[in-house]
Amino acid sequence: MRADNPIRGVFLSRILDLESLYGSALSAAGPDVAVIRPEEVTDPEQIRFAICWLPEAGSFAPYPNLKLAMSIGAGVDDLLGNPELSPEVAIARVRDPHQAALMAGYATHEVLHVSRHFAQLMASAERATWEPLPMNAPETTNVAILGNGTMGEAVARVLRTLGFTVRVACRTEPARPLDQVSYFSGSDGILGAVSGAHFVINVLPLTHATENVLNGTLFTAMASGSWLIQIGRGEHLVEDDLLAALDSGQLAGATLDVFHQEPLPADHPFWQDDRLRITPHIASDSVPSVVAEQIVTTARQLRDNAQLSLSIERARGY
Repeated sequence: MRADNPIRGVFLSRILDLESLYGSALSAAGPDVAVIRPEEVTDPEQIRFAICWLPEAGSFAPYPNLKLAMSIGAGVDDLLGNPELSPEVAIARVRDPHQAALMAGYATHEVLHVSRHFAQLMASAERATWEPLPMNAPETTNVAILGNGTMGEAVARVLRTLGFTVRVACRTEPARPLDQVSYFSGSDGILGAVSGAHFVINVLPLTHATENVLNGTLFTAMASGSWLIQIGRGEHLVEDDLLAALDSGQLAGATLDVFHQEPLPADHPFWQDDRLRITPHIASDSVPSVVAEQIVTTARQLRDNAQLSLSIERARGY
């Protein structure tokens, strides 16, 4: 332990108070790692790493000796595309096992909410009307999951267990496929998976290949009256194409948790559209103690010139 001369980092975010979220857990996790707010930095040359979530433009410029930028979540696209971060700056991200379970719970909740008509049942209850609705066997509902990382696999596992027909679009065939799950890979994998799907759940990473993937072509391939669950990244969605698909009836609705601009502006038309279910980027979150532990571990690896176990491959984007 080197509490007398800790490796120093800085919190960088334009929308979250990262110190309030993780400061206490970090203090408890390791006195040899110190992370402070930008306004508390007295010697920028001592800052070796940054803990980030959607940092402000120009945030990295004051720190000439920065060697690591670490995201508190799964998304790193705002770091990969940041011109202030030279290729020599490593990029890492938190990998909280709880996030996958939370993401799976969110996606499953939305599939059940829509497929079991809970909105209609709630409306009936508000009118004090006893109005049972017909149900379909889960296996008759086709659910396509875009992405087969930790999140996608967790979602697939839960929905398969509940009896839904599950398809997964993935970059390559999985080494350990889940039983009773169909996998679609290669250049046509996404369109193959979504063809005739009643639900599409997006958990893809954001790369050049996946930007704008949720577009008119994809919506047309889905079943008429289907539902989109968007829990990937905001840049995956072509918003005008979504609205056109809703207006035509090709999509009955969509659940949106991520957006091009966050927080979603108060005057954005999505807020007023009753075909949309909107949540403020809470499909999953990281447990502060786990985040703190992984930040401390990564900072120590950086200090000791060891391999960064949570770093991402820049070329792949994740």
